[in-house]
Amino acid sequence: MKKRVFLIGGYNKTRTLAESLIKKGYDITAINRSMKHCKALAEIEGVNVFNGDGSQPFILEDANAYNADIAIALTERDDDNLVICELCKKKFNVKKTVTLISDAKKTEFFERMGIDSVVCAISAIAGIIEQQAFFEEMSTLVTMSKGRIRITQVSLPHSAPAVSKKLIELGLPKDVIIGCVLRGEKSIVPHGHTRVYVGDVLVLISTDEHEALAIHKLLGTVRK
Repeated sequence: MKKRVFLIGGYNKTRTLAESLIKKGYDITAINRSMKHCKALAEIEGVNVFNGDGSQPFILEDANAYNADIAIALTERDDDNLVICELCKKKFNVKKTVTLISDAKKTEFFERMGIDSVVCAISAIAGIIEQQAFFEEMSTLVTMSKGRIRITQVSLPHSAPAVSKKLIELGLPKDVIIGCVLRGEKSIVPHGHTRVYVGDVLVLISTDEHEALAIHKLLGTVRK
């Protein structure tokens, strides 16, 4: 049975996520208050689209959000995203809630409120910029083989074989870079002897062909 994912609010990120997740076999429902955006999202084959404010319980009910596997809040307002995740988790029994936030200072508060995964784009970008500065100081450059570059966030659960290991011990493919490690509100520029722990989010930079192997090394599972 396909896992059910709800993408609530947003447009460009929602469209990109929907197209990517459909290819991976997920059942996607998008909720958007803009009719224009709803019509555009409806053009993506396999996406169920509902027009309305995803922070309103009756909209989530109409979209049958009950017991969904994942709800991802992508509106432009952090407070709306918090309300959406709280509703999904407490009223509709969604298994996992994810939100994008613009203010990194809110990360800890959102996590205390029970949001399973809080993603701050600013923190991630800052970490990548710091990592780039680190590479520029090195005498040798890391080059990727031909192919598309993928940037993926991987969160480490208790069961992950990578937990408590140094990056140098993980045996990652040579065309894979850990761009930064997000640990709470901190963005860590890693090196080979950096240890990773439960709850760390690793920003993985890889080629298409090596992404699945890298995730297997980190999590012990192959991404589908």
